[in-house]
Amino acid sequence: MRIFYFNANSYKIKTDKNKICLITRAIAVMTAVALFCCLVTDAHAGEKEQQDPSLQLYAQSAVLMDAQSGRILYGKNAQDVLPMASTTKIMTCILALEYGNPEEIVEVSSYATSMPKVKLYVRQGEKYRLKDLLYSLMLESHNDSAVVIAEAVGGSVEGFAAMMNQKARDIGCYDTYFITPNGLDAVVNDNGRIHSTTARDLAKIMAYCVTDSSAKEQFLEITRTSGYDFTDADGKRSFHCNNHNAFLGMMKEALSGKTGFTNNAGYCYVGALESEGRIFTVALLACGWPNNRSYKWSDMKQLAAYGMERYHYRDIHEDREFEDILVINGIDACSGKPYADAYVSVRVDDRGEKELSCLLAETDRIEVKTQIEKKLQAPVVENTEVGTVCYYLNGDLIRRYPVVTTGQVEERTYGYLCKYLLDLFLL
Repeated sequence: MRIFYFNANSYKIKTDKNKICLITRAIAVMTAVALFCCLVTDAHAGEKEQQDPSLQLYAQSAVLMDAQSGRILYGKNAQDVLPMASTTKIMTCILALEYGNPEEIVEVSSYATSMPKVKLYVRQGEKYRLKDLLYSLMLESHNDSAVVIAEAVGGSVEGFAAMMNQKARDIGCYDTYFITPNGLDAVVNDNGRIHSTTARDLAKIMAYCVTDSSAKEQFLEITRTSGYDFTDADGKRSFHCNNHNAFLGMMKEALSGKTGFTNNAGYCYVGALESEGRIFTVALLACGWPNNRSYKWSDMKQLAAYGMERYHYRDIHEDREFEDILVINGIDACSGKPYADAYVSVRVDDRGEKELSCLLAETDRIEVKTQIEKKLQAPVVENTEVGTVCYYLNGDLIRRYPVVTTGQVEERTYGYLCKYLLDLFLL
């Protein structure tokens, strides 16, 4: 949080009204800027890096994330923008599953055949089933298959890149910029932006793929397959793909993942694991260069063990009851007498949630804060929000429940008083 100071002693201020007015405006502007900076800081409060000196990682940038909440459980340079190589292909795959037809027969363009290794060596004019190319993409990381998929689903590589960037924004990844569907190093000449992401964004994209996407089951089926055989649409050429995600064989909790490497990006990895109902995602960027391809597996196992050992679900929900609130100038519904105090009862509007599970470590701090009006002014209608119950995790807001009225209170108007007196006289 930035704090701005205004030192009046450093200026000669005359008592001219116009100058005083200008100075007042200047202070108002500076205050607004300071408040804006605070808001921007608070907007990212739930994404603070949680570093632990006990972890010694090779990766220049790394994140361990709770896939269900998006909370960063461990971060090392989590917001550094870096190239991500073939980990890009998790986005290519999930988009193709969501917006393409896996059974569609797609044709190979000359541009697709020009891709460098690693490749399936498709030939211009050949036709393939889209689903088969997705296995080629995710198991063997074939760069030419990625382009065939992109052109089929997005109309062109550029069109597909636009879809990738829009999906990234929809997920909440604003530091990611896709140019290619395969992750090859690329730069846009007009603005100098490179094909890149952050460990935080990459972990979030993987979390989307395995928890939130409508195509998550298909994604998991493809990325967990150890081997796959297929042919081109005409049955003239046969292919076999092996899954190069070695992490699937390292831990029984392994759920999914994708490797990557380019000269600029170094070795990269993004993976997911599931244990006792917990789903973690891990992203590793710039995790060594040849001959250090095993570094990513060391980092992945460290972060996986760190998450499983430290973080467990705990129900932090607390039942809350409140006293009735005094309603000024209201009519007591029970007696109907103008001199009786009127009250309205309130409740927490938790929409039936009687449990609030949160992935916590022993060092995490939960705080529940309640704010509620002490008095209300008549009239009061039912379901009027009069307060809040807020849950904070390490100072960050994670859940807000409104407190609402359960009934209504009418106003004690002049007309009501006249009618009340008239009824008494008639009795």
